[in-house]
Amino acid sequence: MSKVSVLNPEEPIKVQMENLIRQKQKEIVAGLESVETKKFHPDEWKRGENGGGGRSMVLADGTTFEKAGVNISVVHGTLTPGAITRMKADHRNIKTSADGTVGFFAAGLSMVIHPWNPHAPTTHLNYRYFEISNPDGSTQTWWFGGGADLTPSYLYPEDAKLFHQNHKAALDPFGKDLYPRFKKWCDEYFFITQRGEARGIGGTFFDDFDELPAQKCLELCEASFDAFVPSYVPIMKRRKDLPFTPEEKQWQQVRRGRYVEYNLIYDRGTKFGLETPGSRVESILMSMPKTATWLYNYEPEEGTREAELLEVVRHPIEWV
Repeated sequence: MSKVSVLNPEEPIKVQMENLIRQKQKEIVAGLESVETKKFHPDEWKRGENGGGGRSMVLADGTTFEKAGVNISVVHGTLTPGAITRMKADHRNIKTSADGTVGFFAAGLSMVIHPWNPHAPTTHLNYRYFEISNPDGSTQTWWFGGGADLTPSYLYPEDAKLFHQNHKAALDPFGKDLYPRFKKWCDEYFFITQRGEARGIGGTFFDDFDELPAQKCLELCEASFDAFVPSYVPIMKRRKDLPFTPEEKQWQQVRRGRYVEYNLIYDRGTKFGLETPGSRVESILMSMPKTATWLYNYEPEEGTREAELLEVVRHPIEWV
């Protein structure tokens, strides 16, 4: 049965986006709870002296998920020059006030899921909308960003194909060129330069996106949101109860170390969040795994499943 859209073109984009992320938070949490015996815990927060707030749905030490968070934020206020630099890759055309600041509105949903089982993949999803205002309050510029990607410790090609196929199907109605572009963008963006490898097996990613009318961009985000639960929950049902060895658990910890390296060194969303006045550190660093490890100069033996995973993250392939 198809979902009923919460989008209403008669309303401003920022109002529609807030309605969308609130609805998708409920749907995603329900989907994840279908493979978990523990419930997500709501945590409402405000930005204090700054405008807006959000709602975090968090889970720790469940039966399926070691750590999980599905967070929404709707914030507004003034951005400093440093935050403007972090906010948008191509920010040269943003017109600032005399002190270098601008008014802004931002709404988004960000999610990271770390399962217990090393055969079950970590996953990340984020869709967001930014709006920069003129001094009189009118909209100066806007853009969307986001995507979803999969980070397994062990490669299951059928899982990768399902994830990519569903996200391709979500994007195709908006332009047949979007999936190939966003897939390549994802492979290049989530790349750990010092390791010479991608964070995982990819997915889709886009940023500073305003190529379509704003309403179409919003519908693209809605379709991409709707691709997630049918992509990830079936994978979790297949993998969450598989037997695993202590050595496989240790490999998962090593791969989580790579996840931490990427998020703290490269991720532009993390950097922007920490630069934003009144930002909530707990929500920004929600993406960190509960546990991770670093082994000195560790390289798996050739021909092992660990080496198979490394081959794919070092040389991304086409899944669909």
